[in-house]
Amino acid sequence: MCSANVLEFFIEEVNEDEFKGKRVLEIGSKYVNGSVRSLVEKFLCPKNYVGVDIESGKFVDLVLDVEDLANHFGPNTFDVVITTELLEHICDWRIAIRNMKEVLKPAGNLYITTRSIGMPFHAYPYDFWRYELDDMKNIFSDFNILSLIKDSEPPGVFLKCKKPDYWKPTRLEDISLYSMILGKRTKDIPKSIDMPLMRKAKFAGYGFGRKLLRLSNSLIKPGI
Repeated sequence: MCSANVLEFFIEEVNEDEFKGKRVLEIGSKYVNGSVRSLVEKFLCPKNYVGVDIESGKFVDLVLDVEDLANHFGPNTFDVVITTELLEHICDWRIAIRNMKEVLKPAGNLYITTRSIGMPFHAYPYDFWRYELDDMKNIFSDFNILSLIKDSEPPGVFLKCKKPDYWKPTRLEDISLYSMILGKRTKDIPKSIDMPLMRKAKFAGYGFGRKLLRLSNSLIKPGI
């Protein structure tokens, strides 16, 4: 999914040298209200562009779960990794981010857009987390952050960062995020059964929140 602000971020931040003749991976690539893929393929001339998602559709070259990226592709495989409007929908965000970092080559660039506190619940396919600027600084303290800005409407963050030549993964277990299930920050990965009763009633009123509530006895499968 790509809003006008997401597309503008890419137009401002991309450099042809980063993409020309290079391997590009997009995670969560299914076309939903826009995509950066056409922009990259038409104007930046990558060697190849691989789109992965958990379900088939336009711009999906391979159906693959984010947690299986490193096992499928191997480490240090792609020159550029892109994910737009995905991270808030992944239950186990640590596994997802570790895989994104691992498949990226040293000196490769990672582009991420995601949502912050203030963005309403939007459960496609699910909606778990909100990320702030400081969260991104902590999560990507092992990368060189090139650009990190707020998207003011709806609230979100845009990140461009580079993997160091000698990468030492930062510890993610001590980082907390704002959970849409709990309505507060936590280091844990909550189950939907942990959602407070009043919060369940609030989200059930949205209609699409019912899907989340039906999964109340299990840890929801991470999705992209």
